This record gives sequence, C-alpha cells and structure tokens, in this order.
Amino acid sequence: MQGGFAGASADRGHLLRAAPAPTFPQRGREPVRRTRIVIAGAGIAGLAAARALRLRGIDDFVVLDLEDQPGGNSRATEVGGIACPLGAHYLPVPGDAAHDVQDLLEELGLRRRVAGRWTYDERHLVHSPQERLYFDGHWQDGLLPLEGVRASTLAQYRRFAQAVEALRQTGTFTIPRGTNVHAALDALTFSAWLGQQGLDDAHLRWFLDYCCRDDYGMGIATVSAWAGLHYFAARHGFLPEAEGSDGEREGTLTWPEGNGWLARALAAPLEQRFVRGRAVLRIEETRDGVAVDALDVATQQVERWQASHCIVALPVFVAARVVAEAPDFLKQRAQRMRYAPWVVVNLHLREPPRDSGHGAQLAWDNVVYGGAGLGYVVATHQRLDPRPGPTVLSWYIAPGEAARIEVLAKPWQHWRDAALKELSGPHPDIVHNLSQVQVARYGHAMAVPVPGAGNARPPSSQRLSFAHSDWAGYSVFEEAFTMGHAAGRALSPRA
Repeated sequence: MQGGFAGASADRGHLLRAAPAPTFPQRGREPVRRTRIVIAGAGIAGLAAARALRLRGIDDFVVLDLEDQPGGNSRATEVGGIACPLGAHYLPVPGDAAHDVQDLLEELGLRRRVAGRWTYDERHLVHSPQERLYFDGHWQDGLLPLEGVRASTLAQYRRFAQAVEALRQTGTFTIPRGTNVHAALDALTFSAWLGQQGLDDAHLRWFLDYCCRDDYGMGIATVSAWAGLHYFAARHGFLPEAEGSDGEREGTLTWPEGNGWLARALAAPLEQRFVRGRAVLRIEETRDGVAVDALDVATQQVERWQASHCIVALPVFVAARVVAEAPDFLKQRAQRMRYAPWVVVNLHLREPPRDSGHGAQLAWDNVVYGGAGLGYVVATHQRLDPRPGPTVLSWYIAPGEAARIEVLAKPWQHWRDAALKELSGPHPDIVHNLSQVQVARYGHAMAVPVPGAGNARPPSSQRLSFAHSDWAGYSVFEEAFTMGHAAGRALSPRA
C-alpha cells in the first residue's frame, strides 16, 4: 500500500522557531526587491486582500507564502487521480452580512439573480443525500441522533432549538461577526451554559460537542458559550428535524477538492505575484516604508522586500513573532489565542465502501456516533456518473491541544490506522478495499474560541495592516475572506 504525508510542511513551519531573527545587512549590499505592497501569507485572507487590490487597479504587489501552493487550510490534493481536500471542504451559502463573499461567488459564476431572486449553481451545491450518522449499529439520515431516542431527549432538543431561535431573532449573530460582544456568553464555557439551562441529555451533548470539534477543533468543555451558540444562531439554527419541521437547511457549496476550488480561483490571477517557498522572518516599519525579510526555503538565502505597505495575513502567533517591536494589541492578542491541531487522512478506495447493517445510503458527510474522529466526506459525491468506481474518503480528526506533539511525531501509518479503526465497524471491507493513503497534519490548524477570547479588530497604521481569521476568534472562510478584502480595499490606489 502506498502512503505518506502531504500538505503543509512541518519542517518549513518550524523554520521560524529554529532560526534566529535575521540581522539587516549593511545598506547598499543586500539584495533588495521592491514592490509597492507585500502581502505576507497566502491563506484565504491573503488571497482576498490580493483580489481587493486587483479590483482597485493596484497590481504592484506580491504575496509571499511558506508553502508552494496557496490556500492555507483550504489547500487540496489528488490521491490516485481523484481530487480531494487537505482541509476545509465546504462553504455554507453566505448570509446577508457576507457581502464580499457573495460578490466573489457572483464573480465565479456560482451565484446569479433569476426572476428577482439570488440562486446558486446546483452543480456546486451538495447533492443528496447530504449527511448521515452511524448510530446504534446502523446508518440514519442526518447527524442528530433521532431514531430510537427517548421522549426526554427530544424534549431537550426542542428546548435547545427554542433557545437558539431566540438568539437568532436578535439579529446579532452573523457571519462575519460584527463588533457586538455577548460578554455573558463569552465568559463561560458552552458546557457550563448548557448546565445552567438544565440541558444534560447525553445525545444532545454529544452532538453539540461534535459540532464544536468540527468547527473549532475543541469541544463544549473548552469553547465559549458564545461560540457554541454562534455555530447555530449565525446560520441555519438548530437542525429543523429537531423541531419536527419540514423545512430544509440552507444550501452548502462544495467541490471534490473542497475549498481548494475557491483557493485556486482566487490564486489564478496572481501569476508571478505569488512568490512561493518564502518564510517571512521579520517585518519592520522603516523611514521609507516597510522592510520584509523572507527566507527562500529552496536556496536558504534571506531576501529583503522593500515596500510602502505590508498586509500581515499571518496567524496572530506568527505575526507577533515576526513584526519588529510588535505593538501591544498584537502581543496581547497572541497571548490570548489557543490553537487546535488537526489531521486529515485521505483514503483511496478501489470502490465505494460497503456498509454493515442497513439504513441510509452513502452520503457526502458521514459521521460515526461516539467516534474519536469527525467523520469523512466522499470526494466523488458530486459526480453525476452513477456507476460505482474508485473514490476517496477524507477522514478528519481534531485530537486536542495535548496531542500537538503527537500529531507531528507519529508516522503516517498511525493516523491511517486510527481512521481504519473507526471506520472498520460501519465498513467491514475498508481495509481490503484500501489502495493509497495521504495524511495532512496541522499543528496549529485553527484558533479556538475559548472564553474571554472574543474578537478584535486590529488597528492599521500607515505601513502595516492585519488580516486573518484569528482576529475573529475562530477559523471560517467568510471571516478570513472579509478581513483580507477589507485590508486590501482600505489602501488608496494613489498611496
């Protein structure tokens, strides 16, 4: 069986930690590259900033990134010739607050107005069946445990749904999030809030814990009550089936390669302005502008970029290290941040997996109740060809902060075996069906919205501005894109 690691390089990521801060060469002797604007980081925020600059007619800029492929947590790969995600794999249809994201989708032909209403290209919306749960020995539709649960469980589902709906009606839970901070909800954990409400049902708590681990990388005992409630109140509410509703959830956009499709579309116009394999070591405001020192990982040489402005689209903990004489707001934000590690295991199968037992058919998103992982998505789910054939299951796990060292130290076979252990029950043929494996590891995959973290809007100076989803306190496409776009849009075309 073929296998190995893919995606972001841990060795490259640790260059900054291992190497001393560079000293500036004597003026006039260093190799200097000049551009008007440097964007440090080619995640979604950095790519959005680049798009905003282009839309404003500014093309004298570069985007520096540590990796060879832009996209950050939205990068993609191929396994056995099948495109699949290395991280983020979907984008909910954006709400009214996500104006910049809506404009992007319109530009990409995913959104258009028909008979006065906005519609989305059905080819890119998740096909049915969308979700299923392996619960009590068989597959059921949806991810909320419903079949065979007690009346008391259903009653707690309804109570939680009512609480979420009351928050939705306030209009203050939006994505991207506004400046409103729900101080009381941000001060305690989601688990503590549930306890205050008398919501102690095991099935409800499992589901809410799963949702928090899926979106934030940590469970209800760690994330804030604001974050746990925001998961539902800012989007589709609690699942309609919990309320006995016949309504449908809002649409979800996805692609075989996940959000790598969006990252590729954003990066395509950059061409030579994307400078790959550069570890940003130092960003310093100077009398004439900004000096950015970056290590070329291929040549191991430090090069300097001289610019009038730098958009720092880096995670906050990295930005606080590389920005010279980091301002207090940046250092304080970095001290409050906590990050969750992630692992994505892409399993190439010779044919679709066979289910044990009975129940709902193979869906796009498939979760095992009580499992250590977060389930898997099927890379070939969007195909219109009904004939069975090879496929890739992308299995996700957020093992927790304590496992960060383990994430990087364990061989790829460890994570393969963890996936197979969880999936062998519902899919008894998976081991013999498996032909190839790729494992992606993220030591600091996403910011965890812990109590007290809240959100922050970083101030900009004449030389520096900041753009990353870390400033929102949690990692989603809409936050990263909106912040990056705002940073690019704020720069004057004539500055």
